Amino acid sequence: MKEKTLHIINGDSLTEGFQELDIPGDLVVWRELLCEGPTQQEIDKDFIKLRKKFLKKAYDISAENYEQRFVSEIKKLKNIDGYDRVVLWFEFDLFCHINMLAVIDHLYQKRKDLYLSLVCSKKLSGEKEHKPLSHLNPKELQNHYDNRIELNEDDIEVAVLIWELYCGNNPLKLKPQIKIKTNFEYLSSCIRAHIERFPNSITGINTLERNVLKLIENHEIKNQKHLLGYSLQYQGYYGYSDSQMQRLLDKLSIFIEQTPERLILNQKGNQVLNQEKNFYRDLKNDEYFGGAKMYDFLYESDSHRLLKL
Repeated sequence: MKEKTLHIINGDSLTEGFQELDIPGDLVVWRELLCEGPTQQEIDKDFIKLRKKFLKKAYDISAENYEQRFVSEIKKLKNIDGYDRVVLWFEFDLFCHINMLAVIDHLYQKRKDLYLSLVCSKKLSGEKEHKPLSHLNPKELQNHYDNRIELNEDDIEVAVLIWELYCGNNPLKLKPQIKIKTNFEYLSSCIRAHIERFPNSITGINTLERNVLKLIENHEIKNQKHLLGYSLQYQGYYGYSDSQMQRLLDKLSIFIEQTPERLILNQKGNQVLNQEKNFYRDLKNDEYFGGAKMYDFLYESDSHRLLKL
């Protein structure tokens, strides 16, 4: 009997590229942004209720839209027993990796003997540069599929553990996982990037927020639209979307001033970059990363440690 394959793909833009290929198997499109907002380990009714509330408040995504675009796809995984193997298609960044961990855990809870492999953005032999999967032409994307990573039992157990820790309320437990060796080439870098999303102990802003302010300091950025483009291009391992990055820019508006010619840092912006003042109290909110409140922890840049308040 011919083996039956399921492909789980992160996002619509990559799905468009995949559909140009002649690869057999069924398709599930994963449309979530679990790197932001509260999560819990099991994807059930409580999980869906939690996510609907966050996404409505943060991005004005209606419950109906969420049901249509995410929940309807998740329901397809109820029939996972009908498949022999699953191919995961996820990028190298934090956005995709957190989603990927949730997918692996969800599958693992249903079937522990499932054969998993991963198509992940990386520079392969014969390719000139490292590009996201969604930017590859059909020939390049096929090459990535042909060179997909086979995930072993240890890889899957690590993924399940990290998802569990991400959904927990103590991100300090994540740091030791950076040193764990797996076939996930970018997982350690993504964990490190996540840890650096907590506010700096000296300034109150996190690493990504600091990087955005440094862009204003170091470049001739004309306006907010220009800044959004720069921020998306130079965000490193985060993989934030336009709407996510715009939300971050709105938060940073207290540090930025628009002149007729360009954006500049105001007094507060210079103070925070020069580490002259801590803006923790000005920025503090009730946002979650997984199971942990963002402002319940501080990141120490010198020691690369997280401290619990």
